[in-house]
Amino acid sequence: MRIRLGLSTVVVALVSACGGGGSLPDPGPAYAWTLPTGFPVPVVPTDNPMSAVKVELGRRLFYDVRLSANQTFSCASCHKQELAFTDGRARGLGSTGMLHPRGPQQIANVAYFRAFTWANSVVPSLEVQVLVPMTGSDPVELGISGMEETVAARLEADQAYLPLFRASFPGEVHLFTYPNIAKAIAAFERTLLSGDSPYDRYQRGDVSALSASARRGMDLFFSDRIGCAKCHSGFAFTDAAGAPGEIGNPFPFHNIGLYDLDGSGSYPAGGTGLEALTFRPEDMGRFRTPPLRNVAVTAPYMHDGSVATLSEVIDIFAAGGRARMENGVASPLQSPLVTGFTFTPGEKADLLAFLEALTDEEFLRDPRFSDPFATR
Repeated sequence: MRIRLGLSTVVVALVSACGGGGSLPDPGPAYAWTLPTGFPVPVVPTDNPMSAVKVELGRRLFYDVRLSANQTFSCASCHKQELAFTDGRARGLGSTGMLHPRGPQQIANVAYFRAFTWANSVVPSLEVQVLVPMTGSDPVELGISGMEETVAARLEADQAYLPLFRASFPGEVHLFTYPNIAKAIAAFERTLLSGDSPYDRYQRGDVSALSASARRGMDLFFSDRIGCAKCHSGFAFTDAAGAPGEIGNPFPFHNIGLYDLDGSGSYPAGGTGLEALTFRPEDMGRFRTPPLRNVAVTAPYMHDGSVATLSEVIDIFAAGGRARMENGVASPLQSPLVTGFTFTPGEKADLLAFLEALTDEEFLRDPRFSDPFATR
């Protein structure tokens, strides 16, 4: 009980710390976005205007292991560029060796997300979310709680950081604060835009970008019979994101019937989804829809990494949920969107070909998103 209340308390505190109020910094010249074709300009909080120097500061902080208490982990330890900013683990591992109950999600196109993390509907912004892995204690990730001043002093002692903080937050007296650190990292993460996969090139008119199999798979993906796009919708392939001004899905959390341990829809302890925050029985097993861009390089799958391959993922949805596959009966809490479907082996191969065609190879190696400390 204390853990659940503690989570809400942390979120409230972080909202207060990162909220507006007072005079806003001079944003300087408008930030020059490099947007994939068809992508809208992201909405940016008024108290955290974008600038090139702030993005560079955020990139350095994202990769800096000094931002963890024991100086062994950075944000990038769980979000590796070559894996579309996931880590290839079933469940995340913190700086102290504590195992996270869920796997790190990719953060491509996070600038457009309406909901953050697997199972939290109250984190209001990317700036607030960034602080959670720094200060959280259940689980410990970067683990700086209780060592905030020590960690901030490490950064302040690095002469390379001072001009970056000054230029990013002009006119501020106290530069090395955690709201500022979070704002810089959030600014960098907003630039992680992925939209140059074979699918995108095909959409732009390059008919050779997709194989015949991938084109058939695309038709299946968007068909009512298979129904993938009911949740994996829009340019980000998730109903948890959308263009500015879109109403979209205000509640992009779904129970896909992955578990039903007792016939009443229960999920394993520590992985009950949104229910752990709301205490509402109907929220058992509800997790945010993950984006599918670059999905072929983000195995293993599901919130707990319990599914090893995309082929298995397709089989689970075809069966109408893993609970139904194993028990013969669908979970009573399962989303009505997960109904199951039939297909041929050839159609499954086509669907896999389409999912693989969502990989943006340039994004996975773009030097703008890479480790600035790699050559040290």
